[in-house]
Amino acid sequence: MTRLNGKTAVITGGATGIGLASAKRFIAEGAFVFIYGRRQAALDAAVAELGPNARAVKGSVSNEVDLDRLYAAVKAERGSLDIVFANAGAGSPLPLGQITAEHIDEAFDTNVKGTIFTVQKALPLMGPGGSIILTGSSAGTTGAPGFTAYSASKAAVRNLARSWAEDLKGTGIRVNVLSPGATATELAKQALGEAGQKAYGAMTPLQRMADPAEIAAVAAFLASPDSSFMTASEVAVDGGLAQL
Repeated sequence: MTRLNGKTAVITGGATGIGLASAKRFIAEGAFVFIYGRRQAALDAAVAELGPNARAVKGSVSNEVDLDRLYAAVKAERGSLDIVFANAGAGSPLPLGQITAEHIDEAFDTNVKGTIFTVQKALPLMGPGGSIILTGSSAGTTGAPGFTAYSASKAAVRNLARSWAEDLKGTGIRVNVLSPGATATELAKQALGEAGQKAYGAMTPLQRMADPAEIAAVAAFLASPDSSFMTASEVAVDGGLAQL
């Protein structure tokens, strides 16, 4: 398919996991992709795998100067931007009673502040037909024990799309949320082990975790003209986890 032929995309958190799988899918569908992340070694490895239609920029979504460098690189090489996949995320478990200010900042600086500035700084490069995709989470709908800050931050991301769809009226730019459930990224597989993966998979009606490529397929749909009449929507790609 060439639904994204000639399009330019930015994917934050693009060196591994869902971000890397989405970069592969976007490029396969004709896009030129800038991946953005904090680890240079992972970025270098990803670009080597992705090939000539990929570029990497190192930086943090919570650092506005880093984001300015990202979009300066996009403007210098491509001139404009069609797709922003604000995918970078952070979060770790800490139960109520043990939550600290630093723990809250970890989740909200990346998931909320980082998402806001990733999108806001991209807008001058975007125009009609542009697609903004925000990574939510099933935890933003259902909650998750021990994940107060993470779950709340992902619920906030869901509301960003609703607010921004109003702000973007008349621009021709769409904004939607992609909310995965448990996904078998390399990091998740290492953290959970085989038993943990089975346990998380058993929580879904489909009885398994998602493959990152399955999430990427939906990201490509939201990036493409096939979703042209969608904005302010949330697409759950969670195996039914948050739907029952």
